[in-house]
Amino acid sequence: MDKDLGNYRKSYEKKQLIESNIGDNPMELFQKWFYEVDSNFEIDETNAMTLSTIGLDGYPKNRVVLLKRYTFEGFIFYTNYESEKGKAIEQNPNVCISFFWHAAERQIIIKGSAERIAENLSDGYFESRPRGSQLGAVVSRQSDIIANREFLESKLSELELQYQGKEIPRPPFWGGYIVKPVEFEFWQGRPNRLHDRIRFLLQDDYSWKVDRLSP
Repeated sequence: MDKDLGNYRKSYEKKQLIESNIGDNPMELFQKWFYEVDSNFEIDETNAMTLSTIGLDGYPKNRVVLLKRYTFEGFIFYTNYESEKGKAIEQNPNVCISFFWHAAERQIIIKGSAERIAENLSDGYFESRPRGSQLGAVVSRQSDIIANREFLESKLSELELQYQGKEIPRPPFWGGYIVKPVEFEFWQGRPNRLHDRIRFLLQDDYSWKVDRLSP
């Protein structure tokens, strides 16, 4: 198989990223960009982000997860703690998350450290989920090898009967992580591949050092 993609071309011309307009706090700039993209572009799941971890086998691995909350402290998502990503985070909490909003010609790359959030916060979010999603979290031992699809469907049917008319408790192996950032890179596509790249680095006094990077 051989397919040459060398002729795939796109010119980025929608916006610019200038130091005078970015402020001194990257979380505020993230919020501004997120709001602009969510409000002005037709993008399914603006909160979809790529999470990169270093696996137990020593290889990096990326997957798309959904951002469910962000604060000045960091970025929160939910998953199975015993999944491949959960085990990777427990061994090495240094992770990278990224957002690519192609319609806006924007990308944000964030390095940080992931840690579990308080159990009561995970409980609260679990209770807010649709019942089917709650059951799915209980059914799936994420990343385990299973024989076939029927195995999952059978377990789901059993749990539907078990919890009929009852509340579904959050399983102890499922909950949230918060990624506390130490570095942001904001990327705005520009013509002729001379893209704008602005990096924020967290300093010892918790201020942010701002640099422009060559594209």
